[in-house]
Amino acid sequence: QKKFENHCSSESPQTAVQGKIDQPVGICPLFLTSRSLDGRLQVSHKKGLPHVIYCRLWRWPDLQSHHELRAVDHCEFAFHTKKDEVCVNPYHYQRVETPILPPVLVPRHTDIPAEFPPLDDYSPSVPENTNFPAGIEPQSNYIPETPPPGYLSEDGEANEHQLNHSMDTGSPSLSPNPVSPTNGNLDLQPVTYCESAFWCSISYYELNQRVGETFHASQPSLTVDGFTDPSNSERFCLGLLSNVNRNSAVELTRRHIGRGVRLYYIGGEVFAECLSDSAIFVQSPNCNQRYGWHPATVCKIPPGCNLKIFNNQEFAALLAQSVNQGFEAVYQLTRMCTIRMSFVKGWGAEYRRQTVTSTPCWIELHLNGPLQWLDKVLTQMGSPSIHCSSVS
Repeated sequence: QKKFENHCSSESPQTAVQGKIDQPVGICPLFLTSRSLDGRLQVSHKKGLPHVIYCRLWRWPDLQSHHELRAVDHCEFAFHTKKDEVCVNPYHYQRVETPILPPVLVPRHTDIPAEFPPLDDYSPSVPENTNFPAGIEPQSNYIPETPPPGYLSEDGEANEHQLNHSMDTGSPSLSPNPVSPTNGNLDLQPVTYCESAFWCSISYYELNQRVGETFHASQPSLTVDGFTDPSNSERFCLGLLSNVNRNSAVELTRRHIGRGVRLYYIGGEVFAECLSDSAIFVQSPNCNQRYGWHPATVCKIPPGCNLKIFNNQEFAALLAQSVNQGFEAVYQLTRMCTIRMSFVKGWGAEYRRQTVTSTPCWIELHLNGPLQWLDKVLTQMGSPSIHCSSVS
């Protein structure tokens, strides 16, 4: 049983919990609990982060994840500080609000650069048993063909010495080269972002074959697991799906999916948390752009860890930058709206499986809000400048 300490003995418990959050650090009322080895607290046979449990109990019954919370500035023992004691005062945490994205000003006519990088796929092309350079500093602008295997911490922070990359040396960078905007009178039209009724669509694959129907996610939190309960709005169960072409390797992998992965869409950000006893592997161009990695990088997320795999604000900034570079530059951003994720088995330079279609079980996420935003922007821009021909 956890022992809680009231660090403001002159006040009643109710006053301590509901204390004013604008007080300075030294006298702010705190409820503290010792941090466990995994940072979680077990209640009724279920484990959860202590500050999330208390915030759900006292303030927000619909709270799903710690990603939805942000500590107030003056809280000395907030969860993210990673101290030995954790503040569980629910009034020392605030609910994260979804930021409003500014509209993108789209010119109807733009000066299009004469050449564009080829629109190659992200399928990695690194040969097996490739020798790779060592001693590359994480801050270097040079991207090695493959670094050592890696993992993400529970807070989504990358370990500098362990990053599992899948490299495609032929793929273009997702940040197009800057091009001077048109120096003429432009008819600028604002195109706003609108949330979709289903924030993402998920398709399940076994090797190169799609299996079952597409799952449309309407809830901000959902799980994709290997069990056999009928799917509902918060759960996509892969165990029920049948495939007459399923081989023994796929069957064995399906048995190890277990609790699978939990996906969150909170405050304009998408997170993936590995609930399975086996790692999951994620290829997210938006995440790779954030960390300065190669667009085809594959991240290994071990059990109990999570990773931010998409950020709407970062995408909006790239879109605003790309509209002045023409139709093709904007169209390339569609790749950022697709995220691939494999269960148990990874792929890339560190594996004999070079493409995601070589993994036994994987899913593909399409982020509908950003894709629909791109569609409206492209519609406003008109036709591409590069004409389609038999050799294009």
